[in-house]
Amino acid sequence: MEKKPIKILLWALTIAILGGSVWALYTTGFFEAAGSQEKLGEYIARCAPWSHLAYFGVQLVSVIVAPIPSNLTAAAGAYLFGLWPSFLLTWGAVTLGSAIVFALARALGQRFVSQFVSEKLSGKYLDVIRRKRDVFLALAFLFPFFPDDILCILAGLTDISFRRFFLLAALARPWGLLVSCMVGSATLSIPLWGMALLGAGGLILFLLAMKYGDRLEEALLRRLGR
Repeated sequence: MEKKPIKILLWALTIAILGGSVWALYTTGFFEAAGSQEKLGEYIARCAPWSHLAYFGVQLVSVIVAPIPSNLTAAAGAYLFGLWPSFLLTWGAVTLGSAIVFALARALGQRFVSQFVSEKLSGKYLDVIRRKRDVFLALAFLFPFFPDDILCILAGLTDISFRRFFLLAALARPWGLLVSCMVGSATLSIPLWGMALLGAGGLILFLLAMKYGDRLEEALLRRLGR
């Protein structure tokens, strides 16, 4: 019974913060700017001299409430700030945002998750997260064609510990963002055929890991246990 008032308070704070964030993004023109890298860059630049803080906030909120891919905002930030400042800010914001949605899902349960994740997506991913857990999350975070933010929310409904999830998010999520920052800062230019090859190679590795991941994990554990 003691947990109910705490849960109600947490719900109220969550609704207030999320609602305030959406209102702030809407009134400042974020959703209009989110259509292109150039407009996003202009949006962030208007916040000078607090543009770095604004960029961190945009990246954080995009994980929690806004349906804007972090890769797009990462490329826009790299165009403004350069490779490493944008990558470090993005890494910190995305990792923190992942931890926040995981913790909210863990604390508020299925009712909270249902506000953000459709029943179709939940049915598609929740069972495999529960069964494959670390293997699936690590690989899904590494490859760009999975809905990372949704997976972070769903992971909160599983028995994976917060510490374990945080380490997975911190270590696996940044690499795709690093590529986006490299592209945005013109450090890296990948042609369309190169992106196709990377995607195909990543898909093959993912399918192999999903099929044989349990065996590899068991073999590694046996070896470490000797």
